[in-house]
Amino acid sequence: MKDSKYIDHTLLKAFSTEEEILKICAEAVKYDFKSVCVNPTWITTAKKALADSGVLVCTVIGFPLGANTVEVKAFETAKAIEDGADEVDMVINIGRAKMHDYDYIENEVKAVVDAANGTLVKVIIETCYLTDDEKVEVCKRCVAAGADFVKTSTGFGTGGANLHDVELMYKTVTPHALVKASGGVKTKEDFEAMKKVGAMRIGTSNGTSLCGESSSENTGSDY
Repeated sequence: MKDSKYIDHTLLKAFSTEEEILKICAEAVKYDFKSVCVNPTWITTAKKALADSGVLVCTVIGFPLGANTVEVKAFETAKAIEDGADEVDMVINIGRAKMHDYDYIENEVKAVVDAANGTLVKVIIETCYLTDDEKVEVCKRCVAAGADFVKTSTGFGTGGANLHDVELMYKTVTPHALVKASGGVKTKEDFEAMKKVGAMRIGTSNGTSLCGESSSENTGSDY
């Protein structure tokens, strides 16, 4: 797989404008990225801009805190897909994970998977807040619930992806699911290292520089 197809070209800052959304869509087409990842309010804009390009529209669910109810996450998922999202990246209830209420985690992921009805689901576990044992158990529950990917980070927490976490997640979910590394993947060296330990998708606002050109500005949180 060519490098550009690892990239979810990401713009999730609160003050993103339509002009900025259109800019990252144009970049995604130019570089043939896998997707653009935008907040739900921009799904229809991105879908129109990317029509017939082969670049997917990814959006986020329960983002960035993961503290919405299960019912709200399921509704948000269904609405996002109705609006044109090709993939959804949901945030787990991190507090429930810290309480070791893993049945809750499995149930909420399954609710989103069911609402997605075949649309690809990535589950953000926000590794910066979890112990290794918690990461492993949450990943197992994501697999049990039918998730397609587990993902390290929102980019809004206290830390992003690191090699240890990506490798741990990869070993836990393989061969049943894939791993997305996000938050802090900013250099080609970071990119290559993440691929080496098992990441099959990279969430970043630095996709253009990772694929050979400097981006004109930072377009995300800590993506």
